[in-house]
Amino acid sequence: MLEKEAERWLSILESFGRAPNTILAYRRALDDYLDFCIQQQKQPSNMGREQIALFVRSMAERPVLGRSGSPGSVPHFGLANATMQQRLTAVRLYHDHLVEEGIRPDNPVGRGRYTRHSGFGGARPRALIPRYTSLPWIPSEVEWRTMLEAAREEPIRNRLMLGLAYDAGLRREELCSLDTGDFDPANRLLHIRAETTKGRRARVVPYSVSTGALLAAYLAHRRTLTRERGRLFVSESRRNRAAPITLWTWSKVVQALARQCGLRRLGTHTFRHLCLTDLARAGWELHEIATFAGHRHTSTTLIYIHLSGRDLSAKLAGATCFHGDRMAQVAQVLG
Repeated sequence: MLEKEAERWLSILESFGRAPNTILAYRRALDDYLDFCIQQQKQPSNMGREQIALFVRSMAERPVLGRSGSPGSVPHFGLANATMQQRLTAVRLYHDHLVEEGIRPDNPVGRGRYTRHSGFGGARPRALIPRYTSLPWIPSEVEWRTMLEAAREEPIRNRLMLGLAYDAGLRREELCSLDTGDFDPANRLLHIRAETTKGRRARVVPYSVSTGALLAAYLAHRRTLTRERGRLFVSESRRNRAAPITLWTWSKVVQALARQCGLRRLGTHTFRHLCLTDLARAGWELHEIATFAGHRHTSTTLIYIHLSGRDLSAKLAGATCFHGDRMAQVAQVLG
């Protein structure tokens, strides 16, 4: 249970229209941070920079169970770098709120310090936690086919969700929030509403004939559950029959699929990652992929260009004469 001021801050953010997932992430971060404050026998109002450093250290050193979270999982140590960044961001913003409300005089978290002669251009901000950027995982062709074989036995709803997640490159919230009126079957277009997207930017994307066939089959099945318009994907359980499914329902479907086909890293975002990477492999331009994906900044889209290896392959092909000659020497001497 969060302290009263933390609940008030989250309520303010919610009133300002912050996304539900953002509020949930901030709540988890503050739960963790306020538990640490209790361990330190301090209130957030008198936490200093030394205690913030200890909080960061505790995140980096604590034992964490594997993804499955089962008792038999082998623990590793330290939260993921992205998780630590996210939690520290929430703590910093909460302390900003405490400063604005006059509850404390300053923010012990800060926003990094500038160091001279590091990076291009002289000065570069140095964050409290080093930020590591890794490429997202995507399945190989063999892994993709294994996953499809496992999904063959899934109900029509889940098969359509999988098809749309890849075909339209949808995020989890975008997929689960689709309405029956978001489709234009005559032109095979899908309207993704701004309020369901991460960047609050609406977009229209095409979908394939295969997805259209799955959609028609699912709509026929859906009519046996409900004839009401609204959310496309509805529950089939007895307890909440025909109610809109939650984000967690789709997550559980993908987790079960991952266990079944032995792909531990398969997640709800994997289909979007693979879709955008395939578009880069097919030669789509950077701005075209960004528009399709709904990216606000093309720097995000560049991840998929790099992941596809398109630019590197082109450069390597241009250097074939040098690279090929050198590899011939390697083969002659070391082969």
